[in-house]
Amino acid sequence: MTTTKIAIVTGAGTGVGRAASLALMKAGFTVVLAGRRIEMLQETQKLGEAFGNSLPVSADMADPASIAALFAKTVESFGRLDVLFNNAGMGAPPVPFEDLGLAQWQAVVNTNLTAPFLCTQHAFRIMKDQTPRGGRIINNGSISAHAPRPFSAAYTSTKHAITGLTKASNLDGRAYDIAVGQVDIGNAATPMTDRMVNGPGVLQPDGTSKQEPRMDATAVGDAVAYMAGLPLDANVLFMTVMATKMPFVGRG
Repeated sequence: MTTTKIAIVTGAGTGVGRAASLALMKAGFTVVLAGRRIEMLQETQKLGEAFGNSLPVSADMADPASIAALFAKTVESFGRLDVLFNNAGMGAPPVPFEDLGLAQWQAVVNTNLTAPFLCTQHAFRIMKDQTPRGGRIINNGSISAHAPRPFSAAYTSTKHAITGLTKASNLDGRAYDIAVGQVDIGNAATPMTDRMVNGPGVLQPDGTSKQEPRMDATAVGDAVAYMAGLPLDANVLFMTVMATKMPFVGRG
């Protein structure tokens, strides 16, 4: 059994997941890079190989069997799990609320809520029985849990639910030295937010569209690494990392 700290990052092939994976590797973690596209995971691995170790594992967060295989592979390879970053997520097309299809709703719920629930269950089972006992789980929330965008019912609802999952699992994890926290992200520069700076930008509450400031995703990765590096008697329950000038605080 290795003494190196082991982390799993879901959605590690791009964006915030990649930034967090690289930051964790720099902090001394061996990172299990999980995602659907193995070629993107291998690219993350290559970016981090100069300063850290990682293991790419193809995993589909919409498939409970694939999630179970991810955690089984982690235990088989390293014998323990110290940190889980529930990062993988998706949104539905920005259509009027009444036009959102049930299949689109369910796809977002399966990826953004059910998958973190299942991953957290697997992490609990590993962390409570390992020696040394315990570990840390970090959930990718969103400032959408505080202030939604227009036509975002599925995404916003799941991010509200993630806040509930964070609080409930943090409470239930106390008995096993498992700390659970959440990072709420606003306008990190990733492929998912390119629309914020291209063309007319993104829809605003008043019906207009505008471009919005973004921040480097590295800032989020560093925040996740900070949370992951805390001793288990300390926890960041909620942290907001956002582009300073984005339209979130205030009116309009």
